[in-house]
Amino acid sequence: MRADLKKEIPSYQARHGQFVEIEVPPLQYLMIDGHGDPNTSTAYADALASLYPLAYKLKFLSKRELDRDYVVPPLEALWWAQDMSAFTSGRDKSQWDWTAMILVPDWLSAEHVEAAREAAATGDPPSLDQVRLESLHEGLCVQTLHLGSYDDEGPVLTEMHERFIPSQGLGMIGKHHEIYFNDARRTAPEKLKTILRQPVERV
Repeated sequence: MRADLKKEIPSYQARHGQFVEIEVPPLQYLMIDGHGDPNTSTAYADALASLYPLAYKLKFLSKRELDRDYVVPPLEALWWAQDMSAFTSGRDKSQWDWTAMILVPDWLSAEHVEAAREAAATGDPPSLDQVRLESLHEGLCVQTLHLGSYDDEGPVLTEMHERFIPSQGLGMIGKHHEIYFNDARRTAPEKLKTILRQPVERV
């Protein structure tokens, strides 16, 4: 049996058209940082070309050495900018900073990641040395499921940031978080499914 973390962890569930508050537990990820438009940035392409080989070598290591197989979780990213309107009204992607990441099961350690990195290095991924294992604890968050193109997220985020969150007595903290359930290279824009998440606190 292969574990499928996105089906087992409640924070990977969301509904279209609904904003919900959810408590996200501490989770560990393979992470790599960068800046700029993900559609044109060489750094973003290199990040994905390094994350995925490492994630799959880690999965194979887990199956072979620990007899614990799992589905490689979806790509995720944290996004932020000096001016957060770059995500809503302006959508000026050249101003975006990001951390691309893939969830790692809690039974795997930094030692496992280093062993997988050594195995992945044979393919010479361009930014492999920049990928790290790090824990992220977002705690209380508001999230929703967005259906459609990434470029159509603006109005949804405006509704989340400027209306729903303040109306619930909450304030935004932390970084905007997206979870991508499809490969955008192989999926029509109108069929893309993306969780949009914002960490918050009571105010």
